[in-house]
Amino acid sequence: MALLQLSHLTKTFGGLVAVNDLDLEVEAGSITSLIGPNGAGKTTVFNMITAFYAPTSGDVILEGVPTSGLKPHSVTARGIARTFQNIRLFGNMSALDNVLVGRHCRMRATYWGSVFRTRSERREEKASVEAARHHLDTLGLLKRQYELARNLPYGLQRRLEIARALASEPKLLLLDEPAAGTNPQEKVELSQVIREIRDRGTTIFLIEHDMKVVMGISDHVAVLDYGTKISEGLPADVRQDAAVIKAYLGADA
Repeated sequence: MALLQLSHLTKTFGGLVAVNDLDLEVEAGSITSLIGPNGAGKTTVFNMITAFYAPTSGDVILEGVPTSGLKPHSVTARGIARTFQNIRLFGNMSALDNVLVGRHCRMRATYWGSVFRTRSERREEKASVEAARHHLDTLGLLKRQYELARNLPYGLQRRLEIARALASEPKLLLLDEPAAGTNPQEKVELSQVIREIRDRGTTIFLIEHDMKVVMGISDHVAVLDYGTKISEGLPADVRQDAAVIKAYLGADA
């Protein structure tokens, strides 16, 4: 069974069909990429998976169970985390505190436990800090854990978003254009980090415009154009698909 299934997923905004009857599976342990021209509906798909948008019709199914009706925080608790196309960090908080925010959904301390600083609450807080530092270390940010997020270079802010998402211990990590705005060397390093995250047991679902990144790390690629899936398969096959070439380069390509 696929970790994630999108079944006849559709989203309309008034008369605009942003995503049209999308069927797609993300296999556990894979890196799956969703690509397509600007405005193809890719981020809308992510927004439905994470319950920021309710589908107009169709289902998002995680481990065989539909997520219909869940709130975004409940989807996170079920094991889906994401980054955003536009960075959404807490700029006036340290890198460490940003990652601790992502850890919140896994903490179980009660109100009174926090007030009275019980032994179990202190133990949980210590474990959370250790976990946050582990994720910062994974993303090469441990030495900058006390710096304000807004003072980090752009590429490191991208990495910090990934570290914060990983802090929620997701089964499925959605990355929305993680290489956007990064230089070639940063893209190479980021690709390696994404592989390492997958190798440690987290399934990756990726939106990315840099085809070198997509073709270099993906196990499976799906292509959207005007909200409709036009191609799907192995990276090498998708790259040679005439419909994909036409969508990216125009009718005369």
